[in-house]
Amino acid sequence: MTDTAARSLGTAVAPEPELPVENRTNLDLGAVTVVHTRHWWRWTIAAIIVFILVQFAWSLVTNDRYMWGTFAEYFFSGPVLIGIGYTLSLTAISAVVGFLLGTVIALGRLSKSALLNSAAWTYIWFFRSVPLVVQIIVWYNLGYLYPTLGLGTPFTTDFWLVEFPTVQLISAFAAAILGLGLHQAAYSAEIIRGGLISVDQGQSEAAAALGIPASRRLLRIILPQAMRSIIPNATNEVIGLVKGASVVFVIAIPELFYAVQVTYNRNSRVIPLLLVAVVWYTIITTILSIAQFYIERHFARGSVRTLPPTPLQQARRWLSTQWARLGDDAPGTDAVTPTTGKAQA
Repeated sequence: MTDTAARSLGTAVAPEPELPVENRTNLDLGAVTVVHTRHWWRWTIAAIIVFILVQFAWSLVTNDRYMWGTFAEYFFSGPVLIGIGYTLSLTAISAVVGFLLGTVIALGRLSKSALLNSAAWTYIWFFRSVPLVVQIIVWYNLGYLYPTLGLGTPFTTDFWLVEFPTVQLISAFAAAILGLGLHQAAYSAEIIRGGLISVDQGQSEAAAALGIPASRRLLRIILPQAMRSIIPNATNEVIGLVKGASVVFVIAIPELFYAVQVTYNRNSRVIPLLLVAVVWYTIITTILSIAQFYIERHFARGSVRTLPPTPLQQARRWLSTQWARLGDDAPGTDAVTPTTGKAQA
């Protein structure tokens, strides 16, 4: 206030004395009071979240209706393990069929041919429009429309080369693969197309100017760069396929949810059997999420200077940081005086 008034009146004000250089260098930083920023809202919300989690964990332990004994009894039971095998098989085969066919459809969407572009767009439009469960039921009952399938004279039913009864050719498992795979291909095509068009067009033009063939440009230059944007969405689709495989219970394939459903229909223990399915789905999803991290890290090698640390590297860094905070006596470190900045022996 005095300084401001003096300046407004035009009077001279003596400057504050500055500390000598030697006093500033010998200043004891340990005597300086550090005032940390208080995040009241952050602490409040964190406390509420912790309270809710603790309350839920307490209910899991004290509520007998969860029937954890029944959960442990059926967690590794034979029908459940067989159902997991069917779920993983359906997911793996359908994902391979979906992404391979989706790649072809995506290239068709990017083709300059009007026929190929229209055919690819029609495929995507149709299979995204029809619900998955309807597709599976139609494939399972295809024998009602076409009792026999084969090769022979075009536009006739004279299959003189080879002929198969449709019911024998398309079993329940094959119908599930067709429904899941063709449905997944429509979504995979758009994911792959989005990844391909996200790469700068100059990459393809520069490769073409060097005389690199189109197939090599796609597989060695464009696709590896597009994988950075394809992998997260593709992993979401695979995880959705793991849970989406549960719809095949409508054609009585004993996958995980069907096995659990049959079991609780017999013993009326719905909640513990559903928890068995939930925990197994969570385990599978967690493994896929970990795989996604390492695949993304692999394809990030050409785009970042330093790769993101793995969970093990993060844990080691955290432990080393916490160990360093224990004091200046930590092994492998030299004590440093705050006044001189020189290490003591």
